Amino acid sequence: MQISAAYPARHGRPEPRLDHRIDSADPDQPGELRLSNQCIQSSVKHAKLKDVPAKIEDYALLSDCRTAALVSREGSIDWLCLPRFDSSSIFGGLLGSDSHGCWSLRPKDSEASASRRYDGDTFVLITRWETNTGVAEVHDFMPMDHRHLDVVRRIDLIRRVIGISGHVDFEQHLVMRFDYARAMPWVRQVGTGDSPAVLAIAGPDAVIVRGTTLSATDHTHAGSFSCRAHESIDLSLTWFPSHHSPPTALDADTALARTRDWWQRWADRIAHHGLLHAELVRSLLVLRALSHHDTGGIVAAPTTSLPEEIGGVRNWDYRYVWLRDAALTLEALIDHGFLSIAHHWREWLLRAVAGDPAQLQIMYGVGGERDLHERTLNSLPGYLDSTPVRIGNGAYTQYQADVIGEVMVALCAARRAGLKESTFSWSLQKTLVKRALIALDEPDHGIWEIRGEPQMFTHSRVMIWAALDRAIQGAQTLGEDCETWIAARDSLRTEIETSAVSAAGFFTQSYGSAEVDASLLLLPQVGFCEADDPRMLATVTQIEETLMQDGLVNRYRTESGVDGLSGTENPFLACSFWLVEQYAATGRATDAEALLDRLCALTNDVGLLSEEYDLTNSRQVGNMPQAFSHLALVRAVDALSRAEHRSR
Repeated sequence: MQISAAYPARHGRPEPRLDHRIDSADPDQPGELRLSNQCIQSSVKHAKLKDVPAKIEDYALLSDCRTAALVSREGSIDWLCLPRFDSSSIFGGLLGSDSHGCWSLRPKDSEASASRRYDGDTFVLITRWETNTGVAEVHDFMPMDHRHLDVVRRIDLIRRVIGISGHVDFEQHLVMRFDYARAMPWVRQVGTGDSPAVLAIAGPDAVIVRGTTLSATDHTHAGSFSCRAHESIDLSLTWFPSHHSPPTALDADTALARTRDWWQRWADRIAHHGLLHAELVRSLLVLRALSHHDTGGIVAAPTTSLPEEIGGVRNWDYRYVWLRDAALTLEALIDHGFLSIAHHWREWLLRAVAGDPAQLQIMYGVGGERDLHERTLNSLPGYLDSTPVRIGNGAYTQYQADVIGEVMVALCAARRAGLKESTFSWSLQKTLVKRALIALDEPDHGIWEIRGEPQMFTHSRVMIWAALDRAIQGAQTLGEDCETWIAARDSLRTEIETSAVSAAGFFTQSYGSAEVDASLLLLPQVGFCEADDPRMLATVTQIEETLMQDGLVNRYRTESGVDGLSGTENPFLACSFWLVEQYAATGRATDAEALLDRLCALTNDVGLLSEEYDLTNSRQVGNMPQAFSHLALVRAVDALSRAEHRSR
C-alpha cells in the first residue's frame, strides 16, 4: 500500500521482493505458486459480482496510445487487451460478465453516488465518490511516459484513490482471465510488508498488480481499504512478457504529472477556436488515443463485437487499421495542424502495403499484419448475449474500391499542408493508382463492407475518380506526365453521370438501383460535385425521405437486402454528421445547427460516441468509442464554423 499526505510521492520505498520459488511448503510465503482459487483465503467478504456489463455509453476510455481500457461509471474496468489494441483481453467482462475478467474499484457503501470527468484535455479519468462517511476520488490513467519502454516492454494502468473529506471505505475485485477468458492464469502472492503484490502468468503474458492486499476466493481476488482526507493510495497493474522479470513499479506521482502534461500539450496545439470547442477537442483526442504510438497505425475502435443491434448478429471486430478510416482521420488531424501524425501514418502505410499492388488489403493489423482471419469465440457470451463474438475481420479479403480514393485524398491533403513527398511515398501513390486502374471495371463490396453480391456502388466509383484526380494534382505539382490518368478520370466521370443518376435526378446507391445511400453525402466533400448541384440536392431530399429515422440518418435500407445479412441496424452516427456538412454548405444553417446539437447531445458524460444510436431504447450501440463517429463530428463542426464565418 502507498499512502501519503496531500499527494506527495514517497521516494526510497523498497521494491517488493519477487520470489520465484515454487517449492515453498508454507502457503503464506510469497514464493507459493497456485491457481488463483487456491491462494490465500480471503478475510474480506466481497460483494456479488455483476452478471451483465454496463450500458455502452456508461464507459469511459483510458489510453496510452498502445492499447486502451474501458471503465464503467461504477468503477469497473471491463475491457483491456494487452499489450496492443488488437491483442487478446485480460478483462473481457464487457462481452459477458465479471467472471470473464474485470477490475472493480468502488466504495463499499451501496448508496455511494458517482460523478466523473476527464482532467482537462487528457485521458486521466477522475471519478468522484460521495458516501455517508466522506468524499474520495479515483484517478484512473495509463501512463504516457514512453521513455522507459526502450529498456523494458511494459504497459501500465494506475488507479490512484485520493481522500477529499471524511473517510471512504473502498473494495476492489480483480478477476484476471487471459486470452479472451480462455486461459486461467497461475497466480501467486509476491512482495512483503506494506508493499503487497499479486503476480499472474498465462502463456506469453504476465501482469503484476501492486497496491493493497488482495486475497483469493473462487477465482477472484478481493480486498478492502479505507482512504481518509488528504491521503492517496495507489493501485497499479503492469503487463510484461512472461519470460521477463517483473519490472519495477512506476512512481505514480511522476507518471501522473507526465501523463497530464503529455495529453494537455497535445491538445493545446489544436487549431480551433470556434463553436463546440470542447466537443471538437475531445473528438480529436479520441482520434489520437486510437493511434498507435510506435507503429503509426490508427484503429477504428478499441473493442470487438459490441452489437449494432442488441441481441443481433452484426457484431464485428474493429481493432484494426482500416485504410479508409485512418485516411479520413488523418484529414481531420491535418486540418488541425498535426502534420507529424500524417508522416508517421504514411510510413506505416509504406510498410503495410509493400509488395504487389494487386495484394492491397482494405485493412491491416496495428503493425501492418495481413492475416486478420475471422473466427468466433465461445469463451465470451457476447454483450447482452449478442452473438457471435468475433475476433479478426473477414472483410479484409474484400475488394472495396473506395479505399484507394480515401488514401489518395488524405496524402494529397498532407502534401498541400507541407508534408514533402519522399521517393517512396510518391511511388506508393502511383502504385495505388495502378491498382485502381487494373480493377477499374470490377464491382466491389463498398464502404459498408456488404456481405452480399458486389455492386457498382456509386460512392466507390466516385472515390476511384477522386484517386485519379489527386494523382493528377500530384503529378502536375511534380512535373510528371499524367495524360493517361486525365483521360481515365474524365471517362469515369462521364460513366458515373450516365449510370448513377436516376430518372428523378438523384444519385443512386449503385448503378441501376432505385435506392439511395448515405455515403452519397460524401460526393461534394471530395470535389466530385458542388453541394448545391441539383442532383445532390435531389439526393439529400431522397435521403431525408427514405433513410431518416426520427431525425437521424441510416446508412441504407437494410430491407433492400443489399448487405446479405439478417436483422436491422440503427442510425449510423457518422452519416448524420455528414448531413450536417451538407446542410452547412447549402445555406441550411438552422437545420445544420439543430442536427449537430442533437448529435452532440448523444455523447456520453465524458464526450464519447459509439458507432450507432438505438432510438427505440435511447442508447449507444456498436463498438466504442468509434473513430469514424468522432472524425465526422470534427468535420461537421468545422463545416458549420466555416459557414458561420462566411455569413458574417
